[in-house]
Amino acid sequence: MTKLNKKITNRLTSGIKKFQAILTNAKTKDINESDTVIIITDMLFYIFGYDKYSEITSEHAIRGTYCDLAIILKGKLEILIEAKAIGLELKDNFVKQAVDYAANQGVDWVVLTNGITWRVYKVTFGKPIDQELVIEFDFLNLSYKKKQDIECLFFLSKEGWTKSAIESYQEQKQALSRFYLGAILLSDPVVNMVKRELKKISPDIKIQPEQIKDAISLEVLKREVVEGEKANEAKKKILRGIRPKHHKKSKNTIEKNIQSQTDIKPTIEIVDKTKSA
Repeated sequence: MTKLNKKITNRLTSGIKKFQAILTNAKTKDINESDTVIIITDMLFYIFGYDKYSEITSEHAIRGTYCDLAIILKGKLEILIEAKAIGLELKDNFVKQAVDYAANQGVDWVVLTNGITWRVYKVTFGKPIDQELVIEFDFLNLSYKKKQDIECLFFLSKEGWTKSAIESYQEQKQALSRFYLGAILLSDPVVNMVKRELKKISPDIKIQPEQIKDAISLEVLKREVVEGEKANEAKKKILRGIRPKHHKKSKNTIEKNIQSQTDIKPTIEIVDKTKSA
């Protein structure tokens, strides 16, 4: 995490104090979408540091229609913002509209907000187009005294954006996701390590790597962790990462390993009573 200088920190903390009062008043009045957009524009300027006249626009046309707001830095469209009335609950179909806009423009990032709730999504250009929720916060619940709340705002600020802070955060979050951890548990180096440890415990029992993989996938991991597009992508990335250190195999062998892991289809789902990562 980039260390914040005093100027940025002061702007973010004072922004929390100022706009919590403004948003509370606006929510009480249940203002409409147009008036909410005015407040969001002011937040982008006063809190997040974007120039109101050159970097924030509501005139960006997409397929004949206009998105609510957009952030443009050095002539490049960086963020599309879908704004809703302050009293409106943010629903999944709202972000789909914004993601469709982003996909049409080749934009990686979308923000959905009603001024109070803020959700920042990374667009994934697969088939179909999808999105990953990277940051979500309730502005009225932020505390200017909490470092993590200030850092959360910094990710969306102009300074944080130009330093790719949110990209680094998203990569870290992705690396710790259940899909990546599941792929690591099923990778050959980890399975071989488990085999060695089991051999120490039960030296007379012969256990094959595939048996360990089946046990992990069937009895340790949930089905959603080892199946689906996100799980397969995680397995491919993990295999690419371990290839130089642990494998001297041909491309065909690597692809075969990927396919073998992709084909694991557990028939038993173990219910995890703790909240999924």
